[in-house]
Amino acid sequence: MENKPPLRNTHARPEWDEYFMEMVHVVKNRSTCIRRAVGAVIVKDKQVLATGYNGQPRGAAHAAEVGCLRERLGVPSGERHELCRGLHAEQNAIIQAAYHGVAIAGAEVYCTTKPCIICTKMLINAGIKRVIYEEFYDDPLADELAAECGLEMVEYRPKGAGDGHAAAKENPGVPAFRPGLTHAGDSGTKT
Repeated sequence: MENKPPLRNTHARPEWDEYFMEMVHVVKNRSTCIRRAVGAVIVKDKQVLATGYNGQPRGAAHAAEVGCLRERLGVPSGERHELCRGLHAEQNAIIQAAYHGVAIAGAEVYCTTKPCIICTKMLINAGIKRVIYEEFYDDPLADELAAECGLEMVEYRPKGAGDGHAAAKENPGVPAFRPGLTHAGDSGTKT
């Protein structure tokens, strides 16, 4: 038997936020929405509990097959969420956890896009404590309710996005405690 040196990583190991955000991008590839692909991953104690992407309910025809109801009706983004055949990624992640009997109270959600007011209300009532999102979505009512109910919203910035490491921009009106993330401060612009 020959004496071999221990194996070493030949690549940089991602930080936890980067790791889960990469998963979110894989999950969003399952999206059936023709307007915007969104993914969500629910995590607790560094373990994935559930995933979700935006799209139609099980058994329903996909938007690519029947067209987009919102486009047909000329509904702008951010308005009349009920006029859509699909569910949002966060909603599907919560539903997936419930369907499989997985408790998500106290968990975090990683999302490609900041949650809308409907998803924010669902995340609050599901007991989610923290949301890490990459793409800003302007919904002042969601911000207000998140701050009022203690749902922490963190804007994720990937490595190389300004300061060389994963960071979060503080969301105005939302608690500033960010364990495990470096704060870059809010420059006033949302990217």
